[in-house]
Amino acid sequence: MLYLFLYSLKAKSEHLGWLNVLRYIPFRVILSILTAMVMSFTLGPWFINRLRSRQIGQVVRDDGPQSHLSKRGTPTMGGSLILFTLVVPTLLWADPHNSYVWLTLLVTVCYGGIGFLDDYLKLKKLNSAGLAGRYKLIGQFAVAALVVGYLFYGQGSFLPADWLHHRLSLAIPFASFSKHHLVLPVAAYFIFAMFVVVGTSNAVNITDGLDGLAIGPVIISAGTYLVFAYVTGATFGGFDLSRYLDLPPLHSTGELAVLCGAMIGSGVGFLWYNTYPASVFMGDVGALALGGTLGMLALVTKNELLSVLLGGLFFVEIMSVIIQRTWFAVTKRRYGTGRRIFLMAPIHHHFEKAGWAEPKIIVRFWIISIMLALVSLASLKLR
Repeated sequence: MLYLFLYSLKAKSEHLGWLNVLRYIPFRVILSILTAMVMSFTLGPWFINRLRSRQIGQVVRDDGPQSHLSKRGTPTMGGSLILFTLVVPTLLWADPHNSYVWLTLLVTVCYGGIGFLDDYLKLKKLNSAGLAGRYKLIGQFAVAALVVGYLFYGQGSFLPADWLHHRLSLAIPFASFSKHHLVLPVAAYFIFAMFVVVGTSNAVNITDGLDGLAIGPVIISAGTYLVFAYVTGATFGGFDLSRYLDLPPLHSTGELAVLCGAMIGSGVGFLWYNTYPASVFMGDVGALALGGTLGMLALVTKNELLSVLLGGLFFVEIMSVIIQRTWFAVTKRRYGTGRRIFLMAPIHHHFEKAGWAEPKIIVRFWIISIMLALVSLASLKLR
């Protein structure tokens, strides 16, 4: 909104021609990143001290890795700071008329609210149970249904025509969109889209188990979606970059790059305090919100299928939990005693149990995330 205010000043005065630079998305992306980082670095120490003074500390399971017992009492719910430093720069520097920005922020804030309730109940009960899983999923699916429903059935100028034209289409990674893409029935895509948002949210939440483990890949994924949002929605003097790269022509997605910039800035600012050994944890309020945001970015930029590759680390983490629980239940029914495939799930705990040091797991998972992001970006040209 600050962007609109400053640009309106430029329109009223010939002496403010330098504000013309605000027309360009890359410049506002930089401003968004810097604003989020400055806010994080400025507010971070005060915020952590407030959490500590109110005894808002991490609850640690007794049956987890013994090294985690030392983390008990470390300030948590730091994701509240992430949300604040993500939302404010987005509102300052993104075009407030853009529907994609508002719908994505709606998911971010609502999922943050669900996570906040989960964290609050954990602290109140002094255990790791928190909000019952079924209620958490009901809330997530309700928000996803509301947003996806509006994307499908919303009318008027608020919803871009290019999205309405391609809303049922699925881009196939490494294939030309104009020649090879899937078109799903309305009901099938509606359900699939909800699972993309909810699944990504929970996958990031499950990954958030070590100091900085989740926020690193979130930053990397946000940077990748920044590129996709910009090239899909950018035009240069009549030159259509999405048409040149044979991407879904969604010319209003460019403003999402500003949101991605805020996500990067807030993530880097939080990582300053969350890096090993962590001074603060994000909690579900941050993990569910950031995961939901990534899911929306995949949905709106038509990278639903590619998100499995880009977020491969998150996918492996959540699949390790599903496989472990399924195998345990099956073997318990068959043999009377449940058996495990991994030493402990999610899979990062398996490596901890195997003797890997926590920083080694974190850095290696980051490296894998960077490699997956590079392969995903290569899909822009390898078609």
